[in-house]
Amino acid sequence: MKILAIECTHGFASVAVSNGELVIERRLAEWQKTAESLVPLVMQAMAEAGLAVAELDGVAVSSGPGSFTALRIGLSVAKGVAFGAGLPLAPVSTLLAMAEAATEHVASRFVVPVIQSRPGEYFYSIFSVEDGAFTEIESSRCLVSELPARLAAFADSLAMVSRSADTLASEAPSLAPHLIDASFFSAASLIGHAEKALAEGVAGTAAGTVPDYRQTFTPVQRRG
Repeated sequence: MKILAIECTHGFASVAVSNGELVIERRLAEWQKTAESLVPLVMQAMAEAGLAVAELDGVAVSSGPGSFTALRIGLSVAKGVAFGAGLPLAPVSTLLAMAEAATEHVASRFVVPVIQSRPGEYFYSIFSVEDGAFTEIESSRCLVSELPARLAAFADSLAMVSRSADTLASEAPSLAPHLIDASFFSAASLIGHAEKALAEGVAGTAAGTVPDYRQTFTPVQRRG
């Protein structure tokens, strides 16, 4: 299948294009310039893959949780491409895609992808992995001080995956032996999920796809 994938939930932005034979991926070096650089990055990857948007079978986007601003940017670009070309849009859970990507690097029974929410607070999911099948045991958000207790029952065969691995290790030293850096997780990690969704006919539409924020934002009241 020919698929465009966009991932910019946290840490850095990346774009991957599968032309049916190989995957072209480009990453954005300057995270702060995601808003103005993501569309040119998509155009570059599409050109290198030798594809026009009209030739795509669908678009995949990492749906969160993650940075509020980054989720909005990534989803806006993905929706724009999908809506403009009349393509199906496949939102992919960031935590599940990160966990599945991690199994190429670890062989632990339990895989826990972790994404920073606010300072000292993290999103996480606990997945049991058996014969390549992933079963979600728990998914929540908590303070870093609460993480060791929540994961204690899985410590005998646990791998934690995070782009903030160094920060998390310093905040919760008891978790450090289980941590691996998620630098391997990128837009290319979404393509397999998108192919399955498109093949099964369960990909959605641009209008019906929403980000998975997993937190409530309260507008700041400004005084006149």
